[in-house]
Amino acid sequence: MKRTLEVQRIEFSNGKFMATPLSGLIVWTLIGLCGIFFSPMVAVWSIFIGTGSIVYLGLFLSKFTGEHFMDKSKPKNEFDGLFMFTVAQAVLVYSIAIPFFLLDYTSLPLSVGILTGLMWLPFSWIVKHWVGIFHTMTRTAVVLFLWYLLPEYRFVAIPFAIVFIYLATLFILNQRGKADIKGV
Repeated sequence: MKRTLEVQRIEFSNGKFMATPLSGLIVWTLIGLCGIFFSPMVAVWSIFIGTGSIVYLGLFLSKFTGEHFMDKSKPKNEFDGLFMFTVAQAVLVYSIAIPFFLLDYTSLPLSVGILTGLMWLPFSWIVKHWVGIFHTMTRTAVVLFLWYLLPEYRFVAIPFAIVFIYLATLFILNQRGKADIKGV
């Protein structure tokens, strides 16, 4: 029997959603550390390589969070496909980030920091929860603010700000899960 889109949306919404933000937290922490301890060239490459690996690290971490992204026995869910389109959207925004980066390499934490966070907005719509709106809006505002406020520390301040936003997001997602269990 074919499940309706609404049933699939509910199934998708019941996920934990811990592996991917945990992956983002780890990667942006490493990017921030590269900004502290290494040359600007290494910091630049850490952003390109690190953000490109978030999905793969998330796939790996999903084995430990109980989400099992690659489990072929789970029924197909159209919202998993939609979420993958948002991931593809985040990858395509490098077409904006790279030309800007070629003009000013310090633009990379700004452009990648904001553009790759946009995928949280449709996530909020899918799960009917404000966490993705919080993540996207806060991330955009804070990254932009820090880019102007701390130009000498763009490769450190922006990654660590994103880490703190991921921490808040993980907390909210965890609380969301507990509220759902309690029936609130």
